[in-house]
Order: sequence, then C-alpha cells, then structure tokens
Amino acid sequence: MNKSRLEAFSDGVLAIIITIMVLELHVPRGVELAVLRPLLPVFGSYVLSFLYVGIYWNNHHHMFHSTHQVSGGVLWANLHLLFWLSLFPFTTGWMGQNHLAPIPTAVYGVVLLMAGIAYYILQHAIIAQQGPSSLLAAAIGRDWKGKASPLLYLAAVFLAFVSPWIANGIYLTVALLWLVPDRRIERVINSKG
Repeated sequence: MNKSRLEAFSDGVLAIIITIMVLELHVPRGVELAVLRPLLPVFGSYVLSFLYVGIYWNNHHHMFHSTHQVSGGVLWANLHLLFWLSLFPFTTGWMGQNHLAPIPTAVYGVVLLMAGIAYYILQHAIIAQQGPSSLLAAAIGRDWKGKASPLLYLAAVFLAFVSPWIANGIYLTVALLWLVPDRRIERVINSKG
C-alpha cells in the first residue's frame, strides 16, 4: 500500500494534538504581568509537550521518508503511536493545572514511555515489512537513544514521587536528546541516493 494516506492522516492528528494543547492556555483577566504567574506551570508543560510532538512529527517524517510501502501491520502500529500521542493534551493539561504534582507528573511520564514504546513498535513493523537490509534498518543501527529513552522515562515516573522537578528535568533531557532530527536516516538516504 502507498504510504501517503498514512503520512497525511498522521500529520493531521499531530496538528490537532498541538491545537488542543494550546487551547489549555486560558487567557487571564488583567493586564499586569503578575496575572501570568499562575500560568507558568501550564505554559511550561505546554512547551515541553509541544517539543515532544515536534520531535515525533519530525522523526516520523524521516522514518517514512525511508519507507516505500506500508502494510496493515504498519498502519495499526502507526495508530498505536497516534493513540499515545493523542493523550498528550490531557496529561499536559493535568500536569500543568496541578503545578507539577507527583501523580500527574508520573502519568505524563507513563504516556511518554508508552509513546516511545509505540514508536519502537512502529519502527520494527516497518523493518519487518521491508526487511533487515532496508534503509530504516541500516539507519537505526544500535539506536542508543531509542534504548536509553524508555529507561529514563521509567526512572522519571518513579522519581516524580520524590521530586516532580527532577522527573520533568529527565523528560526535558530526553527531549533534548531527540531535538536534533534523526540524522541517521538522512545520512543513509543520502548515501544511497
């Protein structure tokens, strides 16, 4: 099957996720800068989640740039990823509205963990369909970031009960690891082109 419908649908879902997240930023009454202070946790969680959605969108684009065809299994794996990403607005709002309380911060981490696992499943569904000598398989290589990220998320989920600030620091650290687009895929595509 052609991949264009999957990419268009995924792009649309990610755009909706960002739109829903920004709607959680309610305009305060008043004109003083002080009225913005209560919004800082909400805005901070929005920025972090926006960063994550951008990272997923960017890497999803790169991954499908190296993919020629999709199967039913790839479609379902992609929907699985989109399911977890669609929970970002809820967990982002819950964590921000409750000023980074432990339970919302931990649940946010669980959603990040599950989205990371779903992305891994999608990658491997594509590789299973295209074979071990595919561009994506060559590009992923040892994938140290892909293996370290779930462990960091898991640690942050438990650390959220010790200090939500530490947990959010870990979430931010993982995001910064992935901030640069996955150049492995670009390098492999350029070398084959």
